[in-house]
Amino acid sequence: MRKVFSSLALGIAIGSFAIPGIAQTFPVKPVRFILNVSVGVLSDIVMRAGAIELQKQTGQPWVIENRQGGNFVPGANACKASAPDGYTVCLVNEQAMSLNPQIIPKLSYDPDKDFKPVTNLYVQVSGVAVAANLPVNSIQDLQRLFGGKSGAINFATLGPGTTQDILRQWMNNNWKTDFLGVPYKGMNLILNAIVAGESNLTQTSLGSAGPYLSSGKVRLLTVNSAKRLSKLPDIPTFTEAGLGEFIDVQGRFWWGLVVPAGVPDAIVQRVNSEFALMFREPRFAELIDAQFLDTVLGTPEQFAAFLKTDRDRKSTRLNSSHV
Repeated sequence: MRKVFSSLALGIAIGSFAIPGIAQTFPVKPVRFILNVSVGVLSDIVMRAGAIELQKQTGQPWVIENRQGGNFVPGANACKASAPDGYTVCLVNEQAMSLNPQIIPKLSYDPDKDFKPVTNLYVQVSGVAVAANLPVNSIQDLQRLFGGKSGAINFATLGPGTTQDILRQWMNNNWKTDFLGVPYKGMNLILNAIVAGESNLTQTSLGSAGPYLSSGKVRLLTVNSAKRLSKLPDIPTFTEAGLGEFIDVQGRFWWGLVVPAGVPDAIVQRVNSEFALMFREPRFAELIDAQFLDTVLGTPEQFAAFLKTDRDRKSTRLNSSHV
């Protein structure tokens, strides 16, 4: 009996030292990097550039796997179903972690139980963009022209209950109009649809819309930022444009990283450290700045606290708002 106990104790002791050792050598094989967005959109472009830096840092490929569409549910489900060995890292966002639990009955994943937070990454500066041929130059023009009219225009979204759809509903309820929500699987598809005349307006990140804005194919009416942007001084903020109440409901659109539940804390910390190093790389930092992204990296514990606060905030605001 004493020998059995001694063997068991030895096994536990070895195991207690094994996890930090694994973290020190991690990774020893390619890492699967699940992105919950389609190829070519802003976060895909940024994370693909990041994957190149991560391979340099870790000596192993970071293999991108796009799981787009469906209110970002497919990406979360793929992450949840992955082995908890640290070799699957997953991009998540406000929609997947904070909004879906409020709007999707019997959600197929639990944001608290199925994942371990790694870090917040960045916040997107977004804006309301319209087709260049739409005869409006401001949010006030949009409200005056279409407020109170039913079936006025098509509002492109990433699906029911997504950020764009919440803004559409807010406008419908507050302006007494009836903008029709038209769902697409990716922001690149939305912007192409607006250029083609299939849809008339949307809410989009400025990074995604950049080429369309610079070419004049899409017009920006307002930006969701605390103050006017130095690169776009003539574009008013949401508050200046009269969308301040909507900001209280939505907040700003963030992106972060999680891994499947059960991944050892030491590996979570190692992944966190690798991304912190990547964001300090000068060329990657320049890309982040050029795409109108605000870096908000932190510790796994800080991200866990943020997720809880953000979800509670969304629940309170959505239940008390006019959406």
